[in-house]
Amino acid sequence: MGFSATGIARAEIGEAGGRLQDWLARGLHGEMDYMARHAHLRSNPQALQPGTLTVISCALDYLPLPPRHRPSSHAEISLYALGRDYHKVIRQRLQSLAQRIEAAIGPFGYRVFSDSAPVMEVELAKQAGLGWRGKHTLLLSRQGSWRFLGEILTDLPLPADAPIAEHCGKCSACINACPTAAIIAPYELDARRCISYLTIELAGSIPEDFRPLIGNRIYGCDDCQLCCPWNRFARIGDPQFAPRHGLDSASLCALFSWSEHDFNERLAGSPIRRIGHVRWLRNIAVAMGNAATDPDILAALRERADHPSPLVREHVAWAIHRQLESST
Repeated sequence: MGFSATGIARAEIGEAGGRLQDWLARGLHGEMDYMARHAHLRSNPQALQPGTLTVISCALDYLPLPPRHRPSSHAEISLYALGRDYHKVIRQRLQSLAQRIEAAIGPFGYRVFSDSAPVMEVELAKQAGLGWRGKHTLLLSRQGSWRFLGEILTDLPLPADAPIAEHCGKCSACINACPTAAIIAPYELDARRCISYLTIELAGSIPEDFRPLIGNRIYGCDDCQLCCPWNRFARIGDPQFAPRHGLDSASLCALFSWSEHDFNERLAGSPIRRIGHVRWLRNIAVAMGNAATDPDILAALRERADHPSPLVREHVAWAIHRQLESST
């Protein structure tokens, strides 16, 4: 099926369920209400698929190209989002895998997931021996962290694989690299500070204190992975996730000029499309405000100064002020 690794875990969350409840009680999930609303499902795989005994956990490499930083006038987009929407790609492959198992042994109960339901993917992958939980909270292995995860919840009584030892040691590179200090302790993320949360999950206004720290990142952030020593051993991933529409080299002005029709058409089949055109413009406006003084950027911002959305107008006004301030 093209997966990079597979492993088997028992359908038991264990102590991770309690840690999730504590994280939610402290409000570290921000406005992601679905995290709290579906917490009981995350802690109980059987509630998602009755009769579940086993989880087949699969990983798929996605690194689309060697990581590099762009100039401030160009957009930084999280590498996972440069190509096709991983949800569909992985679910289709998991479904094909389940059908091959069914062809070999006969009908069985199962359901496939890939970041598409309240599943504690990292915990289950960790139990299945695919890696360990890094201090940045992502799954980490000797092949790095540029991997998507997916699961088949099944009633097959398969033997579980053994977890592997953690290998972060005393390294704190990811904690030190986070632009907004969102990794507040090893293995603990304050989502409210995370640039991925601010540019993807947050629907409203980005707090002004965080805007300068976002730099030219318009969708997500990879800094905690870019600095990880284990990612030196990562491989270029599946071709499905190769960059599309020049997103790996696009200027902020070019992307800011997209109409809503352009946005919807060019990002069809992309995970970016889920944020909608208004948040897309909001994020780019912040990046333009952080860019080096540029008359073209200032002109592009002024063209959007009267945008119908109050959210866009607010962030454009902030960006114009930043551009003018940096030019004096």
